[in-house]
Amino acid sequence: MDSANVGYSYHLPAGGWNYKIRNTLSQFSDLFSEFNKYIAPAYHHDRCERSVQMRIYSMHKGEFVMVFIAFFACFGLGVFIGLAGPSPTSTTAVTASSILTNSSNIYSGPFHLHSPSLGTKVQQLWLLAEINTNNNDEEIFDKSFQISISIDGVLSDHTTFNLLPESELTNRTQHLKCKQQVCEEVLVLHLGSLEYTHYILHVHFYGLQEFHKRYFIKEIFFYFKTYNPAFTQMETWFRFIFLLTTFTVACWFAHSLRKYSTHDWAIEQKWLSLLLPLLLLYNDPIFPLRLVSGSCFAPLLDSIFQTTFLACVMLSWLALYHGLRQNERGFLSFYLLKLLVVGAAWTPGVVLAVWQKYRGYQDPTYNYTQNPNYEMVKIMFFTAIVVYFLYLLILIVKAYSDLRNMPFFDVRLRCLSIVVGTVCSTTALLGAQAWGPAALQDHWAAQPRVHYDTSAPFMALYGLFNFNLYILAYLFSPGGGSIHETAITKDNPAFSMINDSDEEVIYGSDEESRRPLNSHHRMNEDI
Repeated sequence: MDSANVGYSYHLPAGGWNYKIRNTLSQFSDLFSEFNKYIAPAYHHDRCERSVQMRIYSMHKGEFVMVFIAFFACFGLGVFIGLAGPSPTSTTAVTASSILTNSSNIYSGPFHLHSPSLGTKVQQLWLLAEINTNNNDEEIFDKSFQISISIDGVLSDHTTFNLLPESELTNRTQHLKCKQQVCEEVLVLHLGSLEYTHYILHVHFYGLQEFHKRYFIKEIFFYFKTYNPAFTQMETWFRFIFLLTTFTVACWFAHSLRKYSTHDWAIEQKWLSLLLPLLLLYNDPIFPLRLVSGSCFAPLLDSIFQTTFLACVMLSWLALYHGLRQNERGFLSFYLLKLLVVGAAWTPGVVLAVWQKYRGYQDPTYNYTQNPNYEMVKIMFFTAIVVYFLYLLILIVKAYSDLRNMPFFDVRLRCLSIVVGTVCSTTALLGAQAWGPAALQDHWAAQPRVHYDTSAPFMALYGLFNFNLYILAYLFSPGGGSIHETAITKDNPAFSMINDSDEEVIYGSDEESRRPLNSHHRMNEDI
């Protein structure tokens, strides 16, 4: 057989039928060599785009562990600073018997109350009443009565102004819920902004005369509750520190991605580029405005900023767990359902925050918990939260079932799961300790039985989200290596056939990386 015709002749070679079939298939492959890069199982075929290398790809297990140790160390340091800090709230108690000239009128008053000395650093003022009786029965009852109040403001030069006269508008119906001798506290007044040094309050109770005859009211405790000025100073400084640090991290992260097209960013990098600016708003850059202005503008924006940031964090978890398995991320097919689920929780949260603060500024005697619509809004919120976590659990199970053994995807899933688990467990613990974001913080701070000895809850809440995003920005920032030249991404078929997974292949577009992975095809092309 002429060696010059080997591979190009259709005559039966001396090697037999097996050699003839192999030779024919080789020629067929050569005929379509120009199209092999489109039909061969190369790692870029199952993706719509190629993405930027992330630092987490090139990290060893020890480095990965050290990063999270650094996160927990920073978080623990913040909590430790909070433990050494002041109590967030300050409470002053006044008994009705000490201000009444005739103790037989304890069920009605009038009670003339003088607030302690106030300033802008105390932020807000609550007045609550707690009634103690001689009831020794196991009976639990709910008694409705009315509270009427008038307010006078006193400046530092002792000039007095009547701010709110006693009228039908200030006559509010309250519910007295009692069990044995102690009744639940009743919110009498809430001042969201303080423009006077002192406040003189004239309070009347109506409808408790029959109650007094049956159970005998032996004492009424009035609580003036404010934010601690030392805590306000600490809060201002640490908000500023977190704000400055977040701005630095956001600029560094954007600078590290500047040379790559946004089309090539990984899904984690895209979400971090959105969450870092929102973290600036979460830290409230206009917080000092509430200390120099009596307007409700700054507190309202703070509540909206924090609620929106938390909703975006929840949305990012859904998008990341689902987006790791899916390339097609259109708005209708990918994001619409997630937006509806998260929006169902965000809307009641914003409505409650705006409703609570705006009406409180307009009417100091308004108690939003007494509004019949409050229970409906609360049910909507908790229902949406339950639906959200069920949806998130489904996406987590699917992601681990499809990607837990895939190169690089396993470490991304572990990183995301550590973050989600840490945030959820810590926020649940803070919620059990009656502390939360701005929309809920005022609600818990108003309760006299809720007492904070330290600033640890505040530092834990803000440190959690700030340090969390700082660590993620480091892990998902572009790495310094050239991983597309390594064996695992260039020659490993397992990395190429990833089951409609994410586009996180290493950034690059050289022609060599687009050649088929089959060495037999390459040998024939060289021939």
